[in-house]
Amino acid sequence: MKYFVLFLVFLGLLGTLGDSTASGKNIDLSTVPDRDTVQLTIYNSADLTLVRETRKVVFKPGNNPLQFSWANTLIDPTSVQLRFLNHAEKLDVLDTTFPHDRPQVLVWNVGSEHAGEAVIEISYFTSGVSWSADYTVIANADESAASVEGFVTVVNNSGEDYEDAQVRLVVGTINLVEQIAELARRSGRDVSRLDREEVDAFKLRAARQNVVAAEAAMADPYGGGGYAGTPKQIVKQGLSEYFIFTIEGTEDIPTNSRKRLPSFAADAAPLEVQYRYRPQQYGERLVRLFLMTNDTESEMGTSPLPDGQVRVFRQKEDGRGLSFLARQQVKYIPIGDDLELNLGVDPNVGFELITQRTFRDNLWMRQQGIKVLTRVDQPGVQIKDKSSVAGWDQHQVMARRVRNDTPRPIDVEIRQAVYGDATFTSRLDATRYDNHNVVFGGTLQPGERYDAVYQVSTRQGANSKQNRVEIVDDDPAALNIFAGPVE
Repeated sequence: MKYFVLFLVFLGLLGTLGDSTASGKNIDLSTVPDRDTVQLTIYNSADLTLVRETRKVVFKPGNNPLQFSWANTLIDPTSVQLRFLNHAEKLDVLDTTFPHDRPQVLVWNVGSEHAGEAVIEISYFTSGVSWSADYTVIANADESAASVEGFVTVVNNSGEDYEDAQVRLVVGTINLVEQIAELARRSGRDVSRLDREEVDAFKLRAARQNVVAAEAAMADPYGGGGYAGTPKQIVKQGLSEYFIFTIEGTEDIPTNSRKRLPSFAADAAPLEVQYRYRPQQYGERLVRLFLMTNDTESEMGTSPLPDGQVRVFRQKEDGRGLSFLARQQVKYIPIGDDLELNLGVDPNVGFELITQRTFRDNLWMRQQGIKVLTRVDQPGVQIKDKSSVAGWDQHQVMARRVRNDTPRPIDVEIRQAVYGDATFTSRLDATRYDNHNVVFGGTLQPGERYDAVYQVSTRQGANSKQNRVEIVDDDPAALNIFAGPVE
């Protein structure tokens, strides 16, 4: 270990730590026994790890100095705390001193009415410990299910060795903005006036508050004599939602090391294949996706999935070996949400955008100096030289042509963006995703070609009354535009 805790047993007074008249008295220093347990709660976004360790110490009645050193480590000395896990009513920290003749050292003077062994907990924050997640997904040959393995790689550059450590990860979204603002209000200062170092300091304090709050919300990790019974829980605080993910078992995490640990495994998670057109997400192309749900039915839903890299494979038809399909970075996935893996364009599925017709009508003019609008197609209306176009309706008849040359049926979903005051007219079973997106699609059998035809009508200028798309599917006159094949 790079830091150490010493139990100072007085055979006399402690010289510089005690009465100044006691110099020259003998002092017996004995090393406290090794850690019984150590737990790392790693919070990546602020380079912060909460360390809790327990040791058994034999106390004598009276004053018992305990020495703590953080030399050559990244431990934050202002965060170091001592707690008594048993016999607490007979043990008390009288004071904490920082000897001038020994840098990076503090001494707790513990007053004891107990003679014998007691369990102490030392906790502190350190930097230099981080983690990252990665996953391996292997689909079966017919792509109906997949095995999923999750791993966590812990990197320790803290300067301290952690032997037989339980590792816990703070997973999820923690909104530090509200915490920073609250801390600034407490200090009577405006966040916008703080310099970068002060903001970073506020972020660190906010992160500490979140980690400590998460610890408090969890069951006592020392209840029942150990860590093993700690349950997994979702922790909500303000606008934040995050999760303490516990890696099963314990591991040695020496300093200057990287260690890859298994986090979970699912043998046969249900798998759905879908082809999607979403230009804002995937560009102007139809992409193929694997979809799996992070829930208990798929054996994946015992906890949210941390951010991480996913490698996707498929078993070959003959059962000999694997085909590599994709590598993708995924964001935090809460319980019940989908794991969406983008496999890119499938060369066996064709996709085209075809414009069949474009036209304008419902044209309105404004004459110079006159506020009254005149519709052009009304009887007796004359268009004068100084007239200007005030409003019109723009129409486009489009088709999304999809061709399935795969040996299996495919599920296709198209999300079409439509902006302005518009109507979407078609024979498709379309629904509105939001104010500016319409969703439609269906299933194509092997060898089938389908032309998804629709008309978008947008009211422009003075004709525009709102900013959203409406779906029209019961207008026979409008639907006549779809007569005949698409060229």
